[in-house]
Amino acid sequence: MEQYEPDRLSPAQVAAMRRSFPGGRAVLTRRSLLRASAGGTLAVGGLGALSACGIPAATKTQGGVSADDHSAKEKVVNFSNWPEYIDVDDKTKRHPSLDAFAKRTGIQVKYTEDINDNDEFFGKIQPELAAGHDTGRDLVILTDWLAARMIRLGYVQKLDPSNLPHAFANLSDQFRAPDWDPGRAYSYPWQGVSTVVAFNKKALDGIEVKSVSDLLDNPKLKGRVGFLTEMRDSIGMTMLDMGKNPEKFTDDDFDAVIARLQKAVDKGQIRRFTGNDYTSDLTKGDFAACVAWGGDIIQLQADNPDVGYIIPDHGYMTSTDNMLVPNKARHKTNAERLIDYFYEPEPAAELAAYVNYVSPVADVKPYLAKIDKGAANNPLILPDKAMQARSHAFRSLTQKEETAYQQKFSKLTGA
Repeated sequence: MEQYEPDRLSPAQVAAMRRSFPGGRAVLTRRSLLRASAGGTLAVGGLGALSACGIPAATKTQGGVSADDHSAKEKVVNFSNWPEYIDVDDKTKRHPSLDAFAKRTGIQVKYTEDINDNDEFFGKIQPELAAGHDTGRDLVILTDWLAARMIRLGYVQKLDPSNLPHAFANLSDQFRAPDWDPGRAYSYPWQGVSTVVAFNKKALDGIEVKSVSDLLDNPKLKGRVGFLTEMRDSIGMTMLDMGKNPEKFTDDDFDAVIARLQKAVDKGQIRRFTGNDYTSDLTKGDFAACVAWGGDIIQLQADNPDVGYIIPDHGYMTSTDNMLVPNKARHKTNAERLIDYFYEPEPAAELAAYVNYVSPVADVKPYLAKIDKGAANNPLILPDKAMQARSHAFRSLTQKEETAYQQKFSKLTGA
């Protein structure tokens, strides 16, 4: 049986990651490794930037291009994911959920943590996809904006609903209808990501923070405010604060948000734009308040009781990391069975308890409560209906919009 071995992290990369652990798993979450930055080189220069690096620019192919499906004879699925984004047994270093799947189905999961950044990973697999070749991967996890691009370019296969009964039935309403994949024909969420306003109570010293306006306008917070280098989160949260809809906005709306953030930069209100390194600024109190990712805040609170968060009245941003089957994957049916497995309540609960991001599986709460009651009652992991109703996703962008908007945002952040 022919096997494929996706590229792995180098020993130096692994060592660097381990050095960043304050102790074991700690706060090195999936987002600690350059979270899904649309601000990377690819987005700034557009798809044509790949050509300058010797990588052919993306070309559109017919979607759903499959090789002969070898799932029946080859009981394997090649799964690429981000580091620290699945349950791990601390003693054996194995993944209990994947072991349980293999025991039940006889399908062995060749699991590789080889996605560190969306743009970087796209640059790795795009030449093979453009050429109509197998990437050696049956299942990949990509953030929604890149998942949308992959679907637009025809690089992923349409999923077979008959292999996804649990996924179809148990997908949370919050994630059922993204504008980039109506009806979830090509993708299913792995985990959701909530963007909130976080604070350090000690650093605030009695200052009240209830909204993004407080971050941008309260002079008592001058120089102690952080925003994210992820365009969709910083722009989206500010857009909501201004009464605009991130799911339906115009060029003028985008420019108005840029102008408002630029004003805060010019007067020194915003200390800096950060990636996941905001966690250090927040815990030390260099940031009294900042725009942050919910999964990080859950883990920070475990070690620092001064860290808290609020959901602004205007709402909050949400995004998803998604499971997709690339074109020419050899084991599509096996991949679909693995997708469906993680929409069963027990595996979904096990995953949510470990990674601490938003579970996309409805009615998982009683199963999660058996593992971790605190997690089951945490709205950043299981948002209730009222909180879900306040969530907003950033609308999908055309290639032209993505390039233009990112250039404006990069100028704002000094990237």
